[in-house]
Amino acid sequence: VLGCATTVGEARALEQLGVDAIIAQGCEAGGHRGTFAAPFEAGMIGTLALVPQVVDAVRVPVIAAGGIADGRAIAAAFALGASAVQIGTALAMARESALPSAHRAAILRARADETRVTRLFSGRPARVLRNRMFDALAGAEADAAEFPVQLSVTQTLARASRERDSVDDAPVWTGQAAPLARERSAAELVDLLATETFATIHRLSDRPSIR
Repeated sequence: VLGCATTVGEARALEQLGVDAIIAQGCEAGGHRGTFAAPFEAGMIGTLALVPQVVDAVRVPVIAAGGIADGRAIAAAFALGASAVQIGTALAMARESALPSAHRAAILRARADETRVTRLFSGRPARVLRNRMFDALAGAEADAAEFPVQLSVTQTLARASRERDSVDDAPVWTGQAAPLARERSAAELVDLLATETFATIHRLSDRPSIR
């Protein structure tokens, strides 16, 4: 059983409930926020800051998530004490992924500063890539209904957008590391990530120590 935490308090609560491992979700992560014990703003902590604090606070394994798309980030997560990583956006670009072609193209051309956390698409806070619908409704964030009511309002538009191979009115769940995403087969991507991780670790271990 895995539980998602966006704060140290949530991680401790999950451990007390008996989870086997905790996913420490930094604010860079794409898709829905895992915050459950406080307003989502309290869980907008970066992966680099969140992971070591969670590692220090609990005894179960910690899985780092958010902004991890290459071997450098995986090596960094291990250095912070994580036992594993969770990768979303980067693996969504695998050739086997069912991601619509328009979504795939949008992620490939995305910039890190083009994502936003919003309730507009589903009623729950989620990091998405800016698109026409977000820009049109950005001023109405406070008026978004709770999940799943807001989702029932927007899903028809999203479905129509996908049917015409567009991302204008459909949510593109995307993390801030989207510019690092690469198109490969899943096997090739996992192999590449492992190679990059070990190369990063070896490069760091070869550096002269500071006395």
